[in-house]
Amino acid sequence: MRIVGLTGGIGSGKSTVAEMFRALGISVYDSDVEARNLMTSSAQVKEAIVELLGEASYEDGNLNRTFVASKVFAEPVLLKALNRIVHPAVREHFAHWVTKQEGPYVIQETALIFENGMQDQYDHIILVSAPYEIRLERVMRRDQAIKEQVLERMRNQLEDDKKKDLSHFIIDNLDLENTRRQVIKLHETLANQAN
Repeated sequence: MRIVGLTGGIGSGKSTVAEMFRALGISVYDSDVEARNLMTSSAQVKEAIVELLGEASYEDGNLNRTFVASKVFAEPVLLKALNRIVHPAVREHFAHWVTKQEGPYVIQETALIFENGMQDQYDHIILVSAPYEIRLERVMRRDQAIKEQVLERMRNQLEDDKKKDLSHFIIDNLDLENTRRQVIKLHETLANQAN
């Protein structure tokens, strides 16, 4: 079974594209969702996060996302340290998840493939792309965030131009109908290559 990475900068529309692949019957692993689950369910991960960021990282056993985000997005060193805790746990969980899937290929939706040097773990990588200003606007609206908060998060990600050179396929996500057509065409290509 082929493993396809689905990536793109914050606000590019990765989740929208992932839903389109799901609608075509493809299993999609949402790394952000699973990372949050592991940060709450894995005793080992929780212990390491508390050691890194302190007891305020959790409230009533649940991750205090606001506190954690305020710490790590302001301190790149802490963000790297948090990623060193969470990413191996997600990789292990994903590998186990893959063994239970069927189909010509599976997709792992994850924002930081290139930033974390993980590109060699995939048979193909799809980049979801959208102009910077549109992405900024989408995230501000979605997260009810101010511009500076979003820009801080964007600065932790590689620019699309650099990702385009490293990706096998690019989906331009500006218009939903056009995006859907690109997804269907790409699905046919990936399914044919897997057979």
